[in-house]
Amino acid sequence: MEQKDIAVGLDIGTTKIVAMIGRYNEYHKLEILGIGKSKSLGVHRGVVNNITQTIQSIQQAVQEAESVSGMKIEDVVVGIAGQHIRSLQHSDYITRADADQVIGPKDIDMLCNQVHKLVMLPGEEIIHVLPQEYKVDGQAEITQPIGMYGGRLEANFHVVVGQVSSIRNIGRCVKSAGLNLDKITLEPLASANAVLSQEEKEAGVALIDIGGGTTDLAIFKDGIIRHTAVIPFGGNVITEDIKEGCSIIEKQAELLKIKFGSAWPGENKDNEIVSIPGLRGREPKEITLKNLSKIIHARVVEIVEQVYLEIKNYGHEEQKKKLIAGIVLTGGGSQLKHLKQLVEYITGMDTRIGYPNEHLAGDSDSETTSPLYATAVGLVMNSLEHRPDEPEAQQDTAIVEEEPAPEPEITSDEEQETDRPKEKKVRKSIFDTWAEKFKDFLDNAE
Repeated sequence: MEQKDIAVGLDIGTTKIVAMIGRYNEYHKLEILGIGKSKSLGVHRGVVNNITQTIQSIQQAVQEAESVSGMKIEDVVVGIAGQHIRSLQHSDYITRADADQVIGPKDIDMLCNQVHKLVMLPGEEIIHVLPQEYKVDGQAEITQPIGMYGGRLEANFHVVVGQVSSIRNIGRCVKSAGLNLDKITLEPLASANAVLSQEEKEAGVALIDIGGGTTDLAIFKDGIIRHTAVIPFGGNVITEDIKEGCSIIEKQAELLKIKFGSAWPGENKDNEIVSIPGLRGREPKEITLKNLSKIIHARVVEIVEQVYLEIKNYGHEEQKKKLIAGIVLTGGGSQLKHLKQLVEYITGMDTRIGYPNEHLAGDSDSETTSPLYATAVGLVMNSLEHRPDEPEAQQDTAIVEEEPAPEPEITSDEEQETDRPKEKKVRKSIFDTWAEKFKDFLDNAE
């Protein structure tokens, strides 16, 4: 099978790193060819804080996916989240030189590239520029202007911004793990691709992806992305609370949460007790399930209220912006018992758990259709869908490719002599050589 028919998604999460290989079958359904998973070490709240450990975790996940599928992984699409992500609304326009020509993809690229030149706060970089509605010569509410006549092309954009250092650290880990970074995608957008239907996006829906370190939000209305946010709390804070509240080790707290945890304290009777083995010859601990669910409930309410505040900030209470399809919960944290009922109780909105099985081929493994893998499935789909649009792919990879090289030996005269396309090539090779040196440095450090 040709390598170009397949795509690889790399979900670098706080608790786990997933490498997923997939391709579309003849019915345009996603077929998962291999999946690799490793414990995520070196990532805190979606941000890399230990390069060496993250590289090792990536390599482990990739090797597992390669051995399952029997393929060699080269290019990957990586998801990005973390508390440094923010989004803003922006309007921009271009005046076309020849109004007698119809508007083409080049005009839209020109308009998007103009937004990419926006001046950001120091240390920030644009990750995504997502057009919402267009205006042609003042005519509003146009969703697709290609093929129309007009002199002035205007658009509203949803711009996603992140910290340069965090983006580059992810790029560095991927390169040092021996992979090519094909594209960086915002994780809530990838999850939305995997679990939401077009009807839900039209009606208005809020996707809440509860991960280990962060909770990601993406709001859609009229089929267009309206709002994104990353809240720096996830399943790990719940585990931490159980650990502190019950005076047990983290591993036991995680198992307690998964096996007996519930977001609704009224469910458990007072006499339901679970016994936890003591450490090294100590007495076992007895914990009532009612107390356990009270600890979980308190933290989950806090997370849901923060997300609901973001939904209100978007303007959900206005009639025009109402989210008719309610809320879709996904991610590992969405598997907590009675979470759906609690979210409905707090927000008063219809809620369902989102499984990525709608886009998967019928014979998919039940493990793959778990909400845990929603982001990884979305990243693979994202990569496969954007294959023909070469310029767009380059636009997003520019984040890592155009990084200033730390080596002073290379003079700028050489770069000036070369023409434009060659310049990009030089930059890329500088990064590659630098990545190799960095890799050697890490090997020696170990």
